[in-house]
Order: sequence, then C-alpha cells, then structure tokens
Amino acid sequence: MKRQNQSSVFEFILLGFSTFPELQEQLFGVFLVIYLVTLMGNAIIIVVISLDKSLHVPMYLFLLNLSVVEVSFSAVTMPEMLVVLSMEKTVMSFASCFAQMYFILLFGVTECFLLGAMAYDRFAAICHPLNYPVIMNKRVFMTLVTFSWVSGIIGATVEATWVFSFPFCGPKEINHLSCETPAVLDFACANTFLFEIYAFTSTILIVVIPFLLILLSYIRILFAILKMPSTTGRQKAFSTCASHLTSVTLFFGTANVNYLQPKSGYSPETKKVMSLAYSLLTPLLNPLIYSLCNSEMKRALMKLLQRKVFLHVV
Repeated sequence: MKRQNQSSVFEFILLGFSTFPELQEQLFGVFLVIYLVTLMGNAIIIVVISLDKSLHVPMYLFLLNLSVVEVSFSAVTMPEMLVVLSMEKTVMSFASCFAQMYFILLFGVTECFLLGAMAYDRFAAICHPLNYPVIMNKRVFMTLVTFSWVSGIIGATVEATWVFSFPFCGPKEINHLSCETPAVLDFACANTFLFEIYAFTSTILIVVIPFLLILLSYIRILFAILKMPSTTGRQKAFSTCASHLTSVTLFFGTANVNYLQPKSGYSPETKKVMSLAYSLLTPLLNPLIYSLCNSEMKRALMKLLQRKVFLHVV
C-alpha cells in the first residue's frame, strides 16, 4: 500500500556505488578514462564525416547522427556519475533530475530507431545493391533520421512528464547512478498501474520491435553474405556483422531488462551494472565498431590529418 504521509520532495540524492566505498576511487578513474575516450572517438567521427564530402552518403550520415547521440548521451549521464563517485553521493534538484531523465529518454529512444535505420540501410546495400540508390534515396534517409529524433522527443516528453506528475514520498535517496525512470518511479506515492502498462507497451514498440527487425535484417544479410564468391569478402562481412550485432545486443538487451519492468525484482546493484552497459560501454564501443575500424573512415581521417599537417607546414 502506498504511503499517504507524503513529504514534499524538492531534491533527490543519488547514492551511486556508495555501498562499495573502497571501489569509489578506482571506478572514478576508469569511468573518467572511458568518458574522455568516448568523447574523443565520437568527436573524431563527427568532424571527419562533416568535413569529407565523399562520406556524405546515408551510411556515414547515419553514423554521424549516431555519434551525436552518443556524445549527448554521455554528456547527460557521465559528469553526474563522476560527481557521485567522487563524493560517494550527490544531491540533484527536482528540476535537474527531470532534465536528466528527459534527455536520457530522448537520446535512448533516438538511438533505438537510428540503429534500426542503420540495419535497414545495410540490408538494402548488401541484399539489394542495384536498387539501393532508389531504396535509400535522400528523401527516405531524411524521413528515417527525422522520425528517429522526433520519436525521441515525443517519447521523452510523455514519459518524463508523466513520471514527475506523481507525488513523491521520502526517503529521497535514489540507489542508482542517474535519474532513470525505474529508479525514480520507486518513490511515487500514487497508483502507477496505468503508467506501468504504458512503460511496458512503449518498451515493446521502441526497444523490442526495433531489435527484432535489426536481427531479421542481419539474418537476411548473412544469407546474402553466404552467396558471396570471395572467401575473404565473406570473412570480412561476417566480422562486421558480428561486431554490429554485439553492440546492438548489448544496448537493446540491457535496456530491455531495465525498462520492460519499471519495478522489477532485480537488485539495485544489478540494475546499476546493467545501466552501465548502455550508458557507458555502448557509447564507447560504437565508434570503434561502426566507424574507426572502417577503411573509408580511416582514409578520410588520414586525408584530413595530412591536410592539417600540410597547412601547418605551409
């Protein structure tokens, strides 16, 4: 039964990993390095694709959007996470917690649809190479990108506003790394049944269905790869698909577990570890998996560096 003796909550206290104080310093160093590498890797992708006109094609423009999402997602979650680790716990105002939840949802939903669009793009390029320019023309590309961002904005607005419309009871300590929906919802002093139905349904539509479509796309891609005459080409394509699927599974799998059941029976520590997969590891791995190991990206990066060195010498 929900508590009726409600205390007006104007701030929240994030506990982070305060239950393991002996690990705080080490975790701070590891997370800081990961954050800086994530920013640098994604920033390189954004700059290289923006400046090299030969990369202004759907595949790389999708990557550009994905890197913008990853940088933004990291900027929303990591600084506060580092503060929590340096102070063992930190106080967030009601408005700051709402803003963090809003942007986590915005960039999370946008990434789900972008990854789906990228899988569709690869499916069209590999399985229907002759019709690819028609299937993925400029209008289709802009529609997919716009749909991804608009879906993120709508999803974040609805969910964050709904969560923060509930009255909250004390204590106000959030045993989590950030103001994510499941963690904050635990303090709601009202009947959240309708919201939980909405959360379950939206997770199915936003996370589960795109993941299944991505999986189906890659199955079709793998069948197309098997028909390739070149063994080297097959091995390279298999390696690329395996890397992509690893990243996608890591992101979608952990997001599913955390958001499919907002008040699930998982322990707070388990939820923290799972949230690190999509808030810490995915933004770090995506630049390496999708771009920096790509030969065209390497060529464009080297050309850009040579141009800068030449201009500096001149």
